[in-house]
Amino acid sequence: MSDATLNEPVLSVRDLSVTFATRQGPLRAVDGLSFDVGAKEVLGIVGESGSGKSVAMYSMLGLVRDSNVAITGSVKFEGREILGLSDRELQSVRGGDVGMIFQDPMTAMTPVYKVGWQIVEQIRAHSDMTKAQARSRAIELLGEVGIPDPKTRVDHFPHEFSGGMRQRVVIAMALSCNPKLLIADEPTTALDVTTQAQILDLMSKLQESYGSSIVIITHDMGVIAEVANRVVVMYAGRPAEIGPEIDVVRFPRHPYTWGLLGAVPRVDVKNRRLVTIPGTPVSPLDVPTGCAFGPRCQHKMAICDERPILRGGDGHVDACWLSDEQRVAIRSQATVRGVADE
Repeated sequence: MSDATLNEPVLSVRDLSVTFATRQGPLRAVDGLSFDVGAKEVLGIVGESGSGKSVAMYSMLGLVRDSNVAITGSVKFEGREILGLSDRELQSVRGGDVGMIFQDPMTAMTPVYKVGWQIVEQIRAHSDMTKAQARSRAIELLGEVGIPDPKTRVDHFPHEFSGGMRQRVVIAMALSCNPKLLIADEPTTALDVTTQAQILDLMSKLQESYGSSIVIITHDMGVIAEVANRVVVMYAGRPAEIGPEIDVVRFPRHPYTWGLLGAVPRVDVKNRRLVTIPGTPVSPLDVPTGCAFGPRCQHKMAICDERPILRGGDGHVDACWLSDEQRVAIRSQATVRGVADE
């Protein structure tokens, strides 16, 4: 195997765009998204609801099949172009090489089938295991994700599990075929903070055990800081900032990222007001031709009427017209210092 093959990203996305035809006109849910996911890397994709995070992932896997949608760009999994493949061609990818943890574990499983049956079905669809071997593997997986008494619980229905336990079952199902890439769509939504911490810790441990690459989709910068190696910040379907997690969290460049970090409560700083982002998210039907974040940005300039490109250095880029000197001046203000520098 050549060095080029060894260094090839597990997932490579270039200029992905997803546009829906509506009665009000074209709705571009994803607009020019590009990123790579390396071997054993955890990539976090963060942004408000409606920023295009989930649509981008579902489109890559062929889960958006509406006749009114146009998907363009390139999505390569281990060097193979998968964008535009038929459902039959994608069967060897989805569930096997690529596992998916959906946002709502209750709707991710069929309520009339036992959880063990559903895990067994997936295993047998992507391997030559016998039914008995697949069942044994399902019990083993349930134990690995922390389900108590897995030999009994394997024959329970989804409604017989709590929300946190259902999420563990979905994770077990996603890992059942030892995927090379795991996509987790808001895996901690609607869970209490204790269960959320347990799920994140579980994902980190399993990622180390299985060696899978992970793409985690979330609106929570706290989750990103906990598990991600690199971060893609999305706004209005566009990438606003991309970089290593430590750089994006400690030295954010884009005003939208400042706002997201400012909205994270901190227990180590007393008497600090949370920073809010003024206005509301822009409608996908009415995204400005210039900077998408412009209508909500406190630092908007005349040049913001032109669309900024991603720029920067050392793998940390953002789509903003502010100069480095302007960013330093803004970050020196008390409100921003409380967000990123303390």
